[in-house]
Amino acid sequence: MTDPSPLSSTRERWLLLTVAGIQFTHILDFMIVMPLGPQFTRLFGISDAQFGLLVSAYTLSAGASGLLAATYVDRFDRRTLLLWLYGLFALATLACGLAPGYGFLMGARIAAGVFGGVLSALAQTIVADVVPFERRGRAMGIVMSAFSFSTVAGVPLGLWLAGWAGWHATFIAIAMLCAVCLAGASLTLPPLRGHLRAGPPTVWRGLVSALAERNHWRAFAMSALMMFTGFTVIPFITIYMQANVGLGDADIPMLYLVGGAVTLLTARWFGRLTDRHGKVPTFSRLALLVALPLMATTLLPPAPLWVALVVSTGFFVLMSGRMIPGMAIITSAAEPRLRGTFMALNAAVQSAAMGLASLVGGLIIVRDAAGRVEHYWVAGLIGVAASCASVAVAWRLRLHGAQQGPDRRS
Repeated sequence: MTDPSPLSSTRERWLLLTVAGIQFTHILDFMIVMPLGPQFTRLFGISDAQFGLLVSAYTLSAGASGLLAATYVDRFDRRTLLLWLYGLFALATLACGLAPGYGFLMGARIAAGVFGGVLSALAQTIVADVVPFERRGRAMGIVMSAFSFSTVAGVPLGLWLAGWAGWHATFIAIAMLCAVCLAGASLTLPPLRGHLRAGPPTVWRGLVSALAERNHWRAFAMSALMMFTGFTVIPFITIYMQANVGLGDADIPMLYLVGGAVTLLTARWFGRLTDRHGKVPTFSRLALLVALPLMATTLLPPAPLWVALVVSTGFFVLMSGRMIPGMAIITSAAEPRLRGTFMALNAAVQSAAMGLASLVGGLIIVRDAAGRVEHYWVAGLIGVAASCASVAVAWRLRLHGAQQGPDRRS
């Protein structure tokens, strides 16, 4: 049985919504740890650096898993592989909810990263396989709106549940939602075997071929810089907002609710802009603009909630907005026959960059005698430099399928 090519508009829409649902749960599983940082540091008696290590445990294990996945991801039906990995991810998330302490939670986060890191690459590969280049920006906008929905609904609800029933309940609820999405995916995803028509590649040939492409290395560099831009800052936003800006536990869900709601509205708009004005020009503008809320977030003095909301919402909108054209660029930079292997390697690169950035941010920031965070702005400045560098790399990429318009490469 071969892939439905092309898919009807209705079937394509259901596929994108299914992939977005899977993205929602595994993004929420990753994101919910960061606003729980003050609770974890207090309950487990750990330092900010140890909390940064907890965040990094997921991303670094996801990176190692992505390297391993590069040896097998193009050898299987993408639907079958996605369902297996997602089921194992749900079990790892359940283990997080059952963790009795810091050590067990660390192990469960590593397991979640092993399966969750590959899920993102596989989801993006499916979108790139099914949706033509000229509509890929809009499709990525739909799929990546899962990030916005996780912030507008998932994180506030998760934090409310953690406050009402304890942080264990949040992870258990995510695992239950994964089970629902898994059932839905098994019913809606078609077989995706088009990449197997020429026969599955040998274990190492696909990996070697993917690494031999110079254009792929540029895409990996851009991907790493995109992730590094945010993750020197993102894991510590809640800690900084409470310690320096003066927000309370009850205010934190509002940051995610408002920021996520606005981002949910702008995600599809950014997707349309990406297809209309070109992926590289749109990414360049957004990646440079993100410097403003990035530095504003890390330099924000004690302020009322509405000021913090303005700054954090700008941060969410532009930080996630640049990812829409950015991921459309990266998926289009891959050789189509090697896209699964490329995206698995890219997931490893992204995860390693996020983990390294979280570690760097945790080492940069310190607490003064009053408990306030210092040197956070340095982490922000490093993020700005990484974002500017990602723009320079984006203009050097060759995009497959860009036959005309501003994204064309000679």
